[in-house]
Amino acid sequence: MKSFFGVADSSLENGEVAPELVSTEGKLPTASEQKWMEAQLRHRAFYDELTGLANRALFVNRVEQAVIRLERNASNQCAVLFLDLDRFKVINDSLGHTVGDQLLSALAGRLESCIRRCDTLARLGGDEFAILLEEIDGLGDAVTVCDRINRSLKTPFKLGDYEVFANISIGVVCTNVGYEKSSDLLRNADTALYRAKAQGGNCYTVFDQTMHQRAVALWQMATQAQFAVEREELKLHYQPIIDLNTEQVVGLEAVLRWYHPQHGSISPGEFIPVMEETGVISMIGQWALREACLQVRAWQKITGNDSLKINVSLSARQLAQSDLAEQVLKILEETGLSHDSLRLEITQTAIMHPSAAAFQVLQALKDLGVGLCIDDFGIGYSSLSRLQQLPIDILKIDRSFVQNIGAKGENTEMVRTIIDLAASLRMNVVAAGVETKEQLEGLRSLNCRNIQGFYFAKPMTSEDTLRFIQATSKRTRES
Repeated sequence: MKSFFGVADSSLENGEVAPELVSTEGKLPTASEQKWMEAQLRHRAFYDELTGLANRALFVNRVEQAVIRLERNASNQCAVLFLDLDRFKVINDSLGHTVGDQLLSALAGRLESCIRRCDTLARLGGDEFAILLEEIDGLGDAVTVCDRINRSLKTPFKLGDYEVFANISIGVVCTNVGYEKSSDLLRNADTALYRAKAQGGNCYTVFDQTMHQRAVALWQMATQAQFAVEREELKLHYQPIIDLNTEQVVGLEAVLRWYHPQHGSISPGEFIPVMEETGVISMIGQWALREACLQVRAWQKITGNDSLKINVSLSARQLAQSDLAEQVLKILEETGLSHDSLRLEITQTAIMHPSAAAFQVLQALKDLGVGLCIDDFGIGYSSLSRLQQLPIDILKIDRSFVQNIGAKGENTEMVRTIIDLAASLRMNVVAAGVETKEQLEGLRSLNCRNIQGFYFAKPMTSEDTLRFIQATSKRTRES
């Protein structure tokens, strides 16, 4: 007979004693031993073994009790915060699970320092945490806790030989909206967290009812995604890559947009994960690659600039396809684009620890003569020896490093290191996310030649992109 704790109960229906509670010598445990064992079972049932925090079962129970108390006294409010460590998989995959566990334990300590003794902090599993704030005045108190957490994470975690910075995404829901069920409170906190992750992470998002409606609609749209191409709902926009020496457009990154007839413009952060999970991304990826190659070939003919490059992102699912190189070759032949005009972007997470099969796919792409670029470079630990083994041509510096660069920038030396690393490995560098003149000049002083970001242009339609290319070329000729 199973008990609530998932182990054999000490008093069975036939009066026998469970074998788990019999000593190795065949004797029954003493009363004190039995109490100790029951206490251990309760602790394991309700507390996380790694961090010692409340686990999911205990957290849900406390939220349920809080909602019951609110029914008796509506003047008291509570809030639920769901927290998720950004890019934890990168840390786990690169530094190992032991360091990952150390980070989770250290993070638990930081989070505890940000709340009151009457609040509940729980580890729900993996890198997911949750906080229950009781007897608060309203949403403002919950936001104050979010700000306190973000400030606490500005100091790196010292884990053995490593210093690790951690960012966190937070979904917030407060009972001033009015809840009848604890399950609604938990679901909506999770929905708010999902939105925070979709916005790029390292932020908090407060739930509103439109989020739940939109979340349901997104999953419904997952089944519609495979028809989005033929309905012409998917469009490619293009963001220029500028050579600072010549101030001309040398390349463009293709960015996918979905214009849904009912839901309007949907951000890639929302629909790409859905497409990834359902597998539709492989078909969409092929369409995007063909469309981008056709478009850049047309621009090459119009401008007379055959050196113009196009960057197209590959999903992890595409990289797992053994015939990917054959697919790419077929598209290049169909569109007439030269092989060296195409650059395929792969996230650092997907590429730094490839399987033998994935490495063969990368090498096959390299043998085609297309360029291979690591996107978001620098956000996680990268093994130099591993990087040397990969057939990579370009490192794209993550925008999070570019944001804090310049005369007083914190990341100047980090960016300098990446640029020097790329030079030593005979790779090119692109700095992404350039938004200010200070960032631009900081990168120029570091001899970073290729720049991309809102400072020059946001992703544009194909028509606006052509006008931008032509205007940039004209300014260069006139100067």
